[in-house]
Amino acid sequence: MPNRNLITPMIAPQPPDENAGAAPSGDGTPAADRHKSARDVQATYADVADRFARWAWLDRLFTGRFRRRQFSDARGRVLDVACGTGTNVPYLPESVDFVGVDLSPAMLANAREELNRLGREGSLCRMDAASLAFPDDSFDTVISALSTCTFPDPVAALREMARVCRPEGRILLLEHGQSDIGPIARVLDWRADAHYEQLGCRLTQEPLELVDAAGLPVVESRSALLGIVTAIEARPAVTS
Repeated sequence: MPNRNLITPMIAPQPPDENAGAAPSGDGTPAADRHKSARDVQATYADVADRFARWAWLDRLFTGRFRRRQFSDARGRVLDVACGTGTNVPYLPESVDFVGVDLSPAMLANAREELNRLGREGSLCRMDAASLAFPDDSFDTVISALSTCTFPDPVAALREMARVCRPEGRILLLEHGQSDIGPIARVLDWRADAHYEQLGCRLTQEPLELVDAAGLPVVESRSALLGIVTAIEARPAVTS
């Protein structure tokens, strides 16, 4: 059997050089409204990919139960957008046909190691979430975790997830954002700029607002961890 745990390089075009849509540091724009370029995001995660892989146990401790609840009933051909180091893979049924995409080659290299460690098959492709190189209606389930906060254009990425998801399919998201508890919200506001500068992550985004802006019908949403974590099940937008 051929080894499907390979990274397919250049299945999508290289990210553009221009920084369109990226708000410069120090311009007074709130971190929740700032967007780095695709190239900046790629560079950031090249630096931290190995660290993320080494600290995967900590992610499992804090988010594992949420990932399991959100992704354990995924079915069919599954696309994991911004798959990172393969953090979602252990929580998916072994029966799924897994495809992971990420902008960062360093993240994909760690995802390949995770697939091999788990003895799971899957395809890994370097790809921009806002320009997925798949035909319409290609996947039964599209998943993504803790990712819209770093996308240069999260609404475009969500619309791409909907485009490649079959009309009867499911889009399963696990995102973080601003807390609905006053003191916690103030702490997150205080940390937002530094966190954005370090990881390009919009700490106080509003995930449901992004999904609504993308035009995706929400089937169910629930929050946890003082409102910081939001799990969303959506459907592809109905087109006439």
